[in-house]
Amino acid sequence: MKRFKHDLRLLADLQLLPAMEGGEELLVGGQAVIEGVMMRSPHAYCVAVRKPSGGIVTKTGELMRPSERRRIWKYPLLRGLGTLGQALALGIRALRFSADVALEEENAARKPESGKPGALESGAPESGQPESKTEVSSWVLAANLVVSVGFFLFLYKFLPLFLATRLKHYFPAIENHFVFNFVDGVIRLLLFLGFLLAVSRWKEIKRVFEYHGAEHKVVFNFESRRPLTVENARTFTTLHPRCGTSFLLVVMLISMAVYALVPVHSFAMRFLVRIALLPLIAGASFELIRYAARRQGSLWASMVRPGLWLQKITTQPPSDEQLEVSIRALKEAMRLEEARGGEMVIA
Repeated sequence: MKRFKHDLRLLADLQLLPAMEGGEELLVGGQAVIEGVMMRSPHAYCVAVRKPSGGIVTKTGELMRPSERRRIWKYPLLRGLGTLGQALALGIRALRFSADVALEEENAARKPESGKPGALESGAPESGQPESKTEVSSWVLAANLVVSVGFFLFLYKFLPLFLATRLKHYFPAIENHFVFNFVDGVIRLLLFLGFLLAVSRWKEIKRVFEYHGAEHKVVFNFESRRPLTVENARTFTTLHPRCGTSFLLVVMLISMAVYALVPVHSFAMRFLVRIALLPLIAGASFELIRYAARRQGSLWASMVRPGLWLQKITTQPPSDEQLEVSIRALKEAMRLEEARGGEMVIA
């Protein structure tokens, strides 16, 4: 039963992954995971996880910017897809590490006499991680990913389209192409908001949202150039303009306009269009978030302000212990960044 609950929580965390992710390839960003935080710099990352026993375990690794791998990822729209693809892949890796730690701790609590300490050691590089018999298996992770993608397509593409189509029978005005896409978009937003409110009531997910708040506070602390300390991080807000929650909201708003410009009317074609245009919409949304984050106080920044309001659900005030984990993750990432020749700009 505990293993089933663990897998269910992993599924929920995977579904929330885009909302937890933040940052871009030129800046520091992070992501909340199970009882921890992943922080990344342009060329390094670190996942720090708090064990129930109180200790912090970390996992570090090196990165390359997508634009350093392929020149094509330097261009507008495409650079967003490259960065988002890398961020999601890294996020899944970080989430799996945190799930492995949680699973190992659960097994150790049930078998205290088993003797040997766990295989996950603080500061061990990714390539040096030994095999653990308590890790999340690849097929379980793959199954969770498939279910998560299917759930996303059903909840945010198929269901809004289906409900808007049904509403046409009761409200003839929805027959209009532009009105139809507006109603479809509103339903999508309501489903997104309802999903966030529902999962936020789950105690384990609330903990993830608290670590999400810790990640934002520490990123703000870093950007302020003040020393990275719990006391300094505590003074900052949990609402950050480069958050994945804001990104998802912008995606949904932009999609309403884009879908209205495509002259298709059958259910099947509308559904296919909604899937096919996802890369274009994601790339455009990335550019808007990127532009607005660098122009605070402008009209562009006010356009993404609703995403900040929505973060009042997906971020919660963290404890000092959670801030400590987030600071540990960022400092380890920046130390590796410095070792690779990057600039060490934190105290």
